[in-house]
Amino acid sequence: MYNFVAAFILCAVAYVIGEWVATATKAWIPSVFVTAIVMLLGYWTVFPKTLVTDSTLIPMASTLGIYLLITHMGTVISVKQLIEQWRTVVVCLVGLAGMCVLAYFVGPMVMDRELVIAGLPPLTGGIVAATVMQQAALAKGLEVAAVFAIAMYCVQGFAGYPLTAICLQSYGKKLLKEFRSGELTFTDEEWEEMQSVGLTVVAEDTHKRLLPKVPEKWNSPVFMYLRLGLVAWCAFMLGTVTPVNGAIWALILGVIATYVGFLETNILTRSNAFQFLMFGLMMYVFDGLKDCTPEMLKSIIVPMVALIVLGCAGMAAAAFIVSKILKVPFPLAFANGLTALYGFPCDAIITTSTCKALAENPEEEAYLMSKMFPSMVVGGFVTVTITSVLIAGAFAGML
Repeated sequence: MYNFVAAFILCAVAYVIGEWVATATKAWIPSVFVTAIVMLLGYWTVFPKTLVTDSTLIPMASTLGIYLLITHMGTVISVKQLIEQWRTVVVCLVGLAGMCVLAYFVGPMVMDRELVIAGLPPLTGGIVAATVMQQAALAKGLEVAAVFAIAMYCVQGFAGYPLTAICLQSYGKKLLKEFRSGELTFTDEEWEEMQSVGLTVVAEDTHKRLLPKVPEKWNSPVFMYLRLGLVAWCAFMLGTVTPVNGAIWALILGVIATYVGFLETNILTRSNAFQFLMFGLMMYVFDGLKDCTPEMLKSIIVPMVALIVLGCAGMAAAAFIVSKILKVPFPLAFANGLTALYGFPCDAIITTSTCKALAENPEEEAYLMSKMFPSMVVGGFVTVTITSVLIAGAFAGML
């Protein structure tokens, strides 16, 4: 009865439950939060540990899918928006500094110092940071600290998802109040730019380009994949010969390729491949929960909760201060920093579902997305892809 098709169905059921709950609660309960709980409970009961692998969604989603999706993200963010995100970079760096400082100095008062050091890098980022700390702890014979590092990576999202939802809901309602007041006016160019920022809605691709537009009769989905793949390949190769991660190059090259006209805006949605690739990538993310056992959580739940609370409190305080200095709304600044607890693609999904739930029409959704989506995506890359790896390298030597 159980085969690769059955495994695929189980993954889809878990994902759809998350979507339905998010829709019913108007994104107050994020879909990724619900799906993560369903997957975790499933692994503890009836799901085989190899569920996602059995579904054949891995390795495609975890390799090619990542690069195609990140390059695609560059097609929904303009050059202007990417440049404007320098404030997001500063906010994320200061937020992570606040998280590390408070947790590092206060944490040892309520738990072993080794657990603080092993758990902080995974709390600030993803699987790379968690793996670095796990290996460093095992090399020192600190088995509990090694387990703590992986467990922290597995459960950090359970704090990040609802906190981010609260922040984005708060900021989104404020934006809608301004938008619905009728006091805001936009030029045709500004409105066109806003409409281009969307993962689910395909707007008219009319922006100025250096290269001629491909005629519709020749622009098949596979031709779109071909061009997207070429940009993703360039990004991967740049990642191998430069200190900058290939994922960062994928976002940057995606923006540039769209600006010159080599790629269309929102290209994966146009080619009807976005939702499937996102589903596969999300299942790869949730695959990390298979090693989180009830026994593991029970043994380290208290220090884990303490570290998350301290880390988020430090991040919130730092984000509040820097938001006042840079004149960035605090809810958005805190949400940017919280991307450290889950990263891409969860940041994109939470933002999209929140904007869709709050908006009453496509115009409102486009406005919300233009204000929140670019900074959330950039924030995820700053925290998880870049900074967390550097933090892990520094903390590994402290054990």
